[in-house]
Amino acid sequence: MPARVHAILVVRPDGRTPAAYHLRRTLAALSEQSRPVDVLTIVLCGGDEILSEVAGSSAAESVVTAPGSTGYAEALALITPRLDGDAVWLLAQDTAPEREALARLAGTLEVSPSVAYVAPKLVRWDDRSEIVSMGVGMTQLGRTVGLADGELDQGQHDGRDDVLGADVRGLVVRADAWRDLGGLDRALLGADEGLDLGVRARLAGARVTLVPSALVATAADGVAGLPSPLTAARRRRAAFASRVAQLHRRLVYAPAAAVPFHWLAILPLALWRTVLDLVRKEPGLILPEWGAAVVAMVRPVAVARSRRRLSAGRKASWSQLAPLRASRTELRERLGDQLDDDGGAGQHRRSDLRFFAGGGAWLVLAALVVSAVSFTALLAWPVLGGGALQPLSSTVGQLWADTAFGQRALGLDVVGPADPFAFVVALLGSLSFWDPSRGLVVLWILALPLAALGGWFAATRVTDRSLLRLCGGALWALAPTLLIALTQGRPAAVIAHLLLPWLFVAATVAHRSWAGAGATSLLLAAVIATAPSLAPALTVLWLASIVLALVLRAGRGLARLVWTVVPTLVIAGPLIWSAIRRGELWGLLADPGVPWAGPQVAPDAAGRALLAAGIPTSDLAGWMTILPDGPTWWVPLLVAPLALLALAAPLTQRWAVGVALLVVTALGVATAFAVVGIWVSFEQSLPVAIWPGAALSLGWLGAVCAALVTLDAGLAPRLALARGLAATVVLAAVALLAVPALTAMARGTSTVANGPESTLPAYVAAEGRDDPDVGTIVLTPQNASGISVRVVWGGSETLGGQTTLLSTRTESSADDSALAELAADLVTSSSEEIVAALGEQGVAFVLLAPASAPESDAARTMRLSASTALDQRDNLDAVGETTKGSLWRVTTDVSERPQPSSSVRTTAGLIAAVQLAVVAAALLLALPTAASRREARRTPRVVGPHWEEGR
Repeated sequence: MPARVHAILVVRPDGRTPAAYHLRRTLAALSEQSRPVDVLTIVLCGGDEILSEVAGSSAAESVVTAPGSTGYAEALALITPRLDGDAVWLLAQDTAPEREALARLAGTLEVSPSVAYVAPKLVRWDDRSEIVSMGVGMTQLGRTVGLADGELDQGQHDGRDDVLGADVRGLVVRADAWRDLGGLDRALLGADEGLDLGVRARLAGARVTLVPSALVATAADGVAGLPSPLTAARRRRAAFASRVAQLHRRLVYAPAAAVPFHWLAILPLALWRTVLDLVRKEPGLILPEWGAAVVAMVRPVAVARSRRRLSAGRKASWSQLAPLRASRTELRERLGDQLDDDGGAGQHRRSDLRFFAGGGAWLVLAALVVSAVSFTALLAWPVLGGGALQPLSSTVGQLWADTAFGQRALGLDVVGPADPFAFVVALLGSLSFWDPSRGLVVLWILALPLAALGGWFAATRVTDRSLLRLCGGALWALAPTLLIALTQGRPAAVIAHLLLPWLFVAATVAHRSWAGAGATSLLLAAVIATAPSLAPALTVLWLASIVLALVLRAGRGLARLVWTVVPTLVIAGPLIWSAIRRGELWGLLADPGVPWAGPQVAPDAAGRALLAAGIPTSDLAGWMTILPDGPTWWVPLLVAPLALLALAAPLTQRWAVGVALLVVTALGVATAFAVVGIWVSFEQSLPVAIWPGAALSLGWLGAVCAALVTLDAGLAPRLALARGLAATVVLAAVALLAVPALTAMARGTSTVANGPESTLPAYVAAEGRDDPDVGTIVLTPQNASGISVRVVWGGSETLGGQTTLLSTRTESSADDSALAELAADLVTSSSEEIVAALGEQGVAFVLLAPASAPESDAARTMRLSASTALDQRDNLDAVGETTKGSLWRVTTDVSERPQPSSSVRTTAGLIAAVQLAVVAAALLLALPTAASRREARRTPRVVGPHWEEGR
């Protein structure tokens, strides 16, 4: 046996459990050793009085104090010059050896002269049946592989003795080998220290041996080795140290000629690993990854010092270490053991979705049939028109160009951010890239089946019963707000209604996983882009979730909930900033897309009563067009069965879920009450009120889900007949309410029509199809008086090219004043150079559009006067009368459209880069992986307390 063993015990009060408790147990374990240590030195890092008292009262020969920031390797280096013995035992405050540990370690070291150090079996502090570490390996690329970490100790690894390295805690190292190897490498920052020491020992011709019978309990305080990942801060610290150690070892172990290439690859690897972290749903590792990359790059001196230490005593080649490296098979087995642990006894296992077996597929198919019957004419239409509908840009490139900061497609020289709705339109148009406008037609045809699908999946969050899921999907597809938006031609409202159930599906589990948070963040951005008036209500729900995370879950999942609003803020941020600068914050609530003053309820008591019934129009969801002279007082009562069931949800055993859903309903209805009759945008000279239907869709979602909770938990399981009867009554009432909207196209009362491919004459559309910088000034006489003027760039006004920068402007800008002067000069004979001025601005056509029907005398007079003035212009060539109005072509030299300044292009590039990065991160988080699906299977699909599982 070695004549003397010098134990070095490092203490630092930075553990989760008070370090004094761990230190007392470790000192007691040392005093009980069957083979006592010959010399004990305690290195006390920091000035903790309790630890100083415990250390001073121990049997240690000396207590050395060091600053609190001293690392484990540095603390050991302080004692190395004073080593008194033939072997050194590396201990920390949280490494309590069992009684025979030192005897067995020292005995193995005595009979094995070629061994540089021996390592014990590390077990959990409070459960010796679980292995913390028992040998460490390394892959070909330097990845650390624990050979038995986290396994139950059944003696399955006790036959292993020869390893590449081991955890640094509890090692017994020969004193001469310790001095020759230079101790631990401080540049590793506490990670892989035992592995690195083993690699250097192996290259020096020595061996590393395990002693499985020597047990050392460890609490993983983080004084020696990595801290246990019990908190987010500890996980980040461990990830940072591990990555720094891996990069440092890579630079140290690589051949000299390869070091520059490894150094240059550090940042690209950090970017790649960032993508992988997002895919693996571990965004908390991104900052440690980049921090480690920076640290590894700026320490050439530490790398050079470690390389000199490695080469100084090297006697063996790297090829001799190859048999000890972890192979791909071993790595897969280690990972496979972790993946196979898919929940033990007592853990929840999610039930099957039963989309096909439960009738969900049949519901979607039935909705498709109803849609085909109700909207048969759309099957032959290439473009939709009417209401707030317009064509989409003719190319995918132009669709996405409309999403960028810069010159807008409307206005003389309007520069600013795009509406977030432009992103939704671009995505929709890209799905039918060969003909973007047809994507909107397909959306209209598939709206009902898509709504049924979304409603069915939303119902899976509140019930496991197939019948109730079918009822939820049907009720969502037959919602008055959706059907009225379809018949009136409100694309933003239709898309918002289709997205809301998916937002509900994702948001209810956003706190559980990063996959849910990523999906929620994208859906929330899309919903607010299509329905900005929902932003206040959704903000209230988000703040409530934050409070619940803090109060009920002690902050668990808080980072995920915070992330859910990041894409929304990044995408809408430029528009918000622009509105703040212009002092037009209320304009942010305006409905996106084409401003259209369509029919809706009046802001009076009767109108709000209809809103409370979920009906956003004063024609009672179309029943007044069917029964113009008949009684219609009963129509709002069709929603009463659904409302009564929803109101009963708090009285069930799942009262908490019922209350939460009624809060959603109340927020939706309250938002509708608040926005009805509020005008924040303008269509030419007409004010346009905010559409309350989007808010009612939110309220309808809460009411439907609350009603399903009542049917699910409010009736005993034996009352299946009563449950089915109640669901049938509710569904029949809502279906009756939907009859006018579903038959509107057949009766000719729908606003949606076979829209034109361009809002401009065909001559202009042909010119602008390939040149988006062709400008057309459109003059429209107003029925009240005066004339409206706007400039359209390209071959048509488009849905994605609309901008609230113009439609919500309450004060004229310099651009507005210049455009008004151009229009005034055009329709009068006061200026001879006005046509040349148009050409200098890039405007090539003048269109005198008809006033909205019926044309008033004032509008007719203005139209005739303007037409006469335009005909008299020498530099205007009359193209002729078109269905869009009278058209003239500018015959003077037409300059190119003035291009934005370099600062605008720079700003656009920065905004696009940030938005792309955030959206890409959200997409990577949202993409499901095998691990995320496995984790999801461990949690119930139905949210909230459930009184009967397995249905």
